[in-house]
Amino acid sequence: MTTRRKYWLMKSEPDVFSIDDLEKMGTTHWEGVRNYQARNFMRDQMNIGDQVLFYHSRCKPPCIAGIGEICRKAYPDFTAWDPKSTYYDRRSTKENPVWMMVDVQFVEKLKEPISLPILRSDSALNGLLVIKKGQRLSILPVTAAHFQHILKMAKAKSCC
Repeated sequence: MTTRRKYWLMKSEPDVFSIDDLEKMGTTHWEGVRNYQARNFMRDQMNIGDQVLFYHSRCKPPCIAGIGEICRKAYPDFTAWDPKSTYYDRRSTKENPVWMMVDVQFVEKLKEPISLPILRSDSALNGLLVIKKGQRLSILPVTAAHFQHILKMAKAKSCC
């Protein structure tokens, strides 16, 4: 049974972790997700090879800044076990982990980030979750059509 590639938008605040940081590191674990629905996306639906729109949030303007790829399936978020970590959660244990993470690898930094206002102005992106009011999850599914359209808009090297 083959798994169909999925597409995601993953948000990060650029002053915490940016596309430039991912480019320097090459690969990183995506820790600190503390929302059950976003955790479930990682745990139940993300697979190696899934493509990611790397989104800079809480900046002006918020934007899609690059592309990544899932390179390791979900595993327990060990930062939840460290009392010194910002992401510590005493409910999560090695025996019964509450939180998960995946590994993401760098694919491409966009020459021109695509801002939220530009995303909102493109009718081909109607239904894209990040442009809907109230969508605050740090991980959102993206349709293949939306993903490909955004790559074309960005003139991404990895397009189509």
